[in-house]
Amino acid sequence: MNILHIADLIGIASFALSGFLIAVRKELDLLGVILFAFLTALGGGIIRDVIIGKIPLSLKDSTPSIVVITVIIVALVSNISKKERIERKKVFILSDALGLVSFSITGAMIGIENELNFFGVVILSLSTAIGGGVIRDILINEVPLILTTGFYATISVIVSISLYLSSICHCLNDMLIIIIFISTLSLRLIACYKDWHIPTLGKKL
Repeated sequence: MNILHIADLIGIASFALSGFLIAVRKELDLLGVILFAFLTALGGGIIRDVIIGKIPLSLKDSTPSIVVITVIIVALVSNISKKERIERKKVFILSDALGLVSFSITGAMIGIENELNFFGVVILSLSTAIGGGVIRDILINEVPLILTTGFYATISVIVSISLYLSSICHCLNDMLIIIIFISTLSLRLIACYKDWHIPTLGKKL
């Protein structure tokens, strides 16, 4: 199992949990919760694979589905959602951040492996990282998180640029990927804690 596969599994598990928590907050029934977790966890990967002309991995390999089902069962048994406002819970913030960074890495790495240019790598990283979250937010009729949280999609862009430049310089390796993972995850968590946002223009128009 290589580091790319590990990052993909972390992203799937993390986004499955965030999708589960949001579905519970919206008081969906059990089927709705399950579908929500699956779409959030696998949506970005499906979009990524379609862009590069591949059959989505989740439709060929049962591992992603097993991971999502396991996360749902653990979340149900542990009653992880039986608390106050879900979006402010540490478990939601951490799982969403882990999913964002992990999928940003897998998207960028697959773009690099397919010899895409800089723009292609960034787009593939973004699509993988935010695809599931956008589907999640649209289904519950909310403005996608990437449009209201400045340091969300920004994290994905930072990850993709870092990996692309490392590839160009021929210094991309597992240790560097781990360093990028830890540093960008920390940046995302700090941004959540400090409530950092990119300046908006709404009040000036």
